Parts: sequence; structure tokens; C-alpha cells
Amino acid sequence: MLENLPKIRSLEAQSVLVPLARPLRTAVGSIPKAPLILIDILTEEGVTGRAYIFGYTPATLKPLEHFLNSLGEAIEGQTISPVERMRDLDLRFRLLGRQGLVGMALSGVDMALWDALGRARGVPVVTLLGGEAAPVKAYDSFGILDPVADRQALEQSLARGFRGIKIKIGGGSLRHDVETVAAVRDILGPEIALMVDYNQSLSVPEAIRRIEHLAEYDLTWVEEPVPAEDFHGHAKVRASSAIPIQTGENWWFPIDMAKAIEAGACDYAMPDAMKIGGITGWLRAMGVAEAASVPVSSHLFIEVSAHVLPVTPGAHWLEYLNLADAILSEPLAVEHGCVTARGPGLGMDWNQEAVERYRV
Repeated sequence: MLENLPKIRSLEAQSVLVPLARPLRTAVGSIPKAPLILIDILTEEGVTGRAYIFGYTPATLKPLEHFLNSLGEAIEGQTISPVERMRDLDLRFRLLGRQGLVGMALSGVDMALWDALGRARGVPVVTLLGGEAAPVKAYDSFGILDPVADRQALEQSLARGFRGIKIKIGGGSLRHDVETVAAVRDILGPEIALMVDYNQSLSVPEAIRRIEHLAEYDLTWVEEPVPAEDFHGHAKVRASSAIPIQTGENWWFPIDMAKAIEAGACDYAMPDAMKIGGITGWLRAMGVAEAASVPVSSHLFIEVSAHVLPVTPGAHWLEYLNLADAILSEPLAVEHGCVTARGPGLGMDWNQEAVERYRV
């Protein structure tokens, strides 16, 4: 019952710049460290809900931190009911719109509320969603790499049990893409799934041209070959491609997913918990995907993804890119190439010493 739910006392956000075990290089820029905003929702009953969001660039940290802290005034005294709070915040920002930093912040608040609710009930979030904590198949996510210099890293991923590897390409010529994919496929062998990500770096004609030359390497998908908002461009590429097309990490809330699927933009969907509307948005989005028979993978946020994928119809892959390991007291483990949700809540606690070390 609502009257039994803890009430929100305050919201606190803080910025950290976290070192990555593997700095991430993409076709449109590099990310040497992860700019994260840590969100703590404190309740009157002593329960604290936690989540983090990823700012992509340090320039977003202070605006996001300030905006999130100001949101505390809007939710103080309310219950930790994620669906109700998301409805309230949606109305509050309807005129402004929920894309960009606003959408990221609202999604982060939603994730922290689900964590608080799970902690208040003493169960993992996946249990609240009607599922069970179970191993979820993950692929290891790399940036642009050098198959010679990074061979050992790829082999270490295989040794950890990963049955899928994703690499980023598009930072050079078509010949370079083909040589990289061929070399990585040779290292992995035929039994390991191999995905490639262009990070929106190509035009439609160039995407069609390049994908044609990659078809012989048995790729599981080509991700975001053209700008994410170009649903019809993705559909044109998909119509010409012998390789499945993956997109979705830049969809803002379930409405974008519906528009993309209606346009025929993708074979596979990859929502991002921070942009799709947190866990509440994910639950709505997965129904859209199920109705269209589109398999669903996750983008980033491995701790949240481990809870939502077990209850997602057509769950496909979890992207393993561990942004927050350096500031967690107990990072999520990989066992036999899978990750498993833990609790209570989302099962995340900050390593306060590390948070202080990396605070912006």
C-alpha cells in the first residue's frame, strides 16, 4: 500500500570522473574516463536508493548535477513509487521536452527510486518486476582497436567466457574496416558472435557500400551505421543489408522506439536505460518491441540491465561495458560470460573512498 512506502527526504547528486579499464575509442571521439553522476535518494525511513547516469563528456557533469539536485524539491515528501514520480516529472517538463539532459536526469531518478523500492522491500528489483535473478548472456564491448596490439585483450575476454565481442569501426577507410573485422574474426574463430558499431559515422550510401564488404565475416549485427535520429535512413540501409541492423541506444523514451520500429529502422533493438526512461520506461518499451517481434539487447548500465533483461520478452544480449566498477564497493561479476542481478534493489553501493578520489 502507498501509505507503507517510504517517503523521500532528499535527493543528492555528485559528479565523478572515473578511470576506465579500457579507454573507449569511437569513430566520432574518444572517452578516456567515464563522467558519471551518482544519485542518492534518501528516505525518511533511512532507506537510500542509488543509481548513476553517464554524461559522455565532462562538460555535462555540473549542469546535470545542479539540475538533479534541484529536482529534489519536486519529489521531497512523496513516496518512492517510481511510476507515480515519473508521471509527475513528465508533466512538469512536458512543455520543455524530455530529451537530452532532462531525459537523462529523469531516467536516473527513476532508477534510483526502483533501487529504493527494492531495498525497502528487501528484494532485488528483478523480483519486484515479477522475475528471477538469472544469468544473462553478455558480450564484451570494445572500442576501436588494433587486432595486433589488442589481441591479448580479446583472448582474455574469451577466457572469461564471453561468447560475443563487439568492436567499433568507421574511424578510417573501408579497407581498414575490412582488415580489422577480418583479423578479429580470425582471432575469435567461427563460434563467437561478432558485432560492429559505426557510432552514427556514415551517410546512407556509404553505410550500404561498407556493409556489403563486411557480409562475409558472419557478423551478428551492424550497429548505428547512420545518425541515430534518421529512422528512414536506417531503414534504407537495412533494406540493402545482408547483416542485421541494430539501433536504439539513442532513442528518447518508448515513443522513439515505436517510431523507429514503425519506420522499419532495425532488426534488433538496444534501448539505453538512461534515455528510454529508466526502468519504468524500459518496461513500456519492451512491450513495443514484443508486439513487433524485435529482439531486445541492453546498452551500458550493466547493473540495471541484469534486472530488466530477465523479464524482457525476446531478450537478446547484455552489453558488458563496466563504467562504474571503480566507484562500486562490489562490481558486478562475470561468470561464464554471463552476469546475474543481485539485490536488494539494484545491488549497488558506492565505494566512498573511491568516490572522494574521483569527485569532480
